[in-house]
Formats: sequence, C-alpha cells, structure tokens
Amino acid sequence: MSTFANVRRLAWDTETTGPNPVEDRIVTAAIVVRGGGRDDRVFSWLINPGVPIPAEAAEVHGITDEMVQADGQDPKTALDEIATNLARAIEWGMPVVAFNQSFDWSILHHDLVRNGLPTVEERVGLAPLPLIDPHVIDRQCIERLRGKGMRKLKPTAERYGVQLDDWHTAEADALAALLIAEAQFERYPRLADMGPVQLFAAQRAWRAEQQASLQEYLRKSDPEASCDLEWPLIPAQRGGEES
Repeated sequence: MSTFANVRRLAWDTETTGPNPVEDRIVTAAIVVRGGGRDDRVFSWLINPGVPIPAEAAEVHGITDEMVQADGQDPKTALDEIATNLARAIEWGMPVVAFNQSFDWSILHHDLVRNGLPTVEERVGLAPLPLIDPHVIDRQCIERLRGKGMRKLKPTAERYGVQLDDWHTAEADALAALLIAEAQFERYPRLADMGPVQLFAAQRAWRAEQQASLQEYLRKSDPEASCDLEWPLIPAQRGGEES
C-alpha cells in the first residue's frame, strides 16, 4: 500500500503583487517535486505581471519591477506552464501540497482567466482532487495556540521541526509546505488512513468550519466582517493567513 512518505508528491507556492487573489497577480511561482524513489526536482518562474509591484509586496518577497521587466516571462506563457504542471500531477494522482492552498489556487485561477487560459479545473474536471493543505490540517489538529501570527508558515514549520535558511521565496515556501505535510502525515496517522477523495472532502469540511469560526470571531468587532468559506474549488474572494 502506497503511503505519503513513499509516493511522488508535489508542492507549489506563489509570490504575488498583493493579498487579493481576485485582483492581484503572480510574480513568481515554484513547484517542488519529491519522493517516489526519484531525484527531487524544482521548477520556478519569474513573471512580469504587467502592473507595478507595490513596495510592501516587494519587501516581502524581494521581487521588484526592475527584475520582472528585465527577466520576467510573459504571464500567458508562464501561467500556462504552471497550470500544465499542476494538471499533469493531478492526473497522475500525485498529492499536491500548498500552504493555504485556497489562496494560491484562487490567484492562479483568476490569473489564468485574465490571460484567456483554461483553469486547472477546466483541465482536469471538478472531481475531488489530491490536494493537501498543511495550514488547514494544522488548524484542525492543533486547535489552540498562544501568540499572534502562530499560524503563518514559519512558526508552523517550526512546530513540525522544519527549518530552512531562506524564507519568502516561492521555492523555499513550497519546500517548507511539503516538509510540514510530510511531518503531519507522520505525526497524525489518521491522515494516511484516508484515501485522496476522503482527505479532500475532510479538508473542505475542516476549512469551512475554521472560516465560519473566524467569521464569528471577526463579527464580534465588525458585524459586516466576512471571509471566504470555500476550499479550494470555488475561488476565494480574499486571501486568508499570510505565508
């Protein structure tokens, strides 16, 4: 029987012009593939989004207008390559990991639509997908944490013994997400007991519960507050936790 520890698995991450997946755009992305008795592989893209990169976004990921204007790929070409790689992995049944998958999935969805390209859903269909979100799993398995920002990528990685020398590059963040997922499957055996369809459904349910709880909390101070409830096939309207 195949387990998460020995199958070929993929993780991906995006860095963007901002936190709104409907309006903002991808400026760099990475895919990391590990396991299955084969060498690790890393694919990365630097994309010229066609709009200015805000200074606050550049401070986080280090990608500037000058960099994308000099070396960035045309978005239509790069986005199609990213979606093709994800679709191929899904068709092969590979686990596809992203930290806060809803955000990356949504911003890619809208960037593909913006550039007249088929979405990943259109390429593979709307059946349950082999998607894994360490952020959702962490919130489900460790319900309460003390301290602000403890659900972000770096402190989450530290909770699972994952340490990297670099952060906030797409390559590093994708690898961190994959290593967290590997640690979670080892720490929580019930994850491995679920097949891809069951795990996909469980994460959607967990995400909905988590977002409903967050919305209830936010509305204590703002009655009009809302947050996205879907994971991840119906694109989110706003990004959730920062990475």
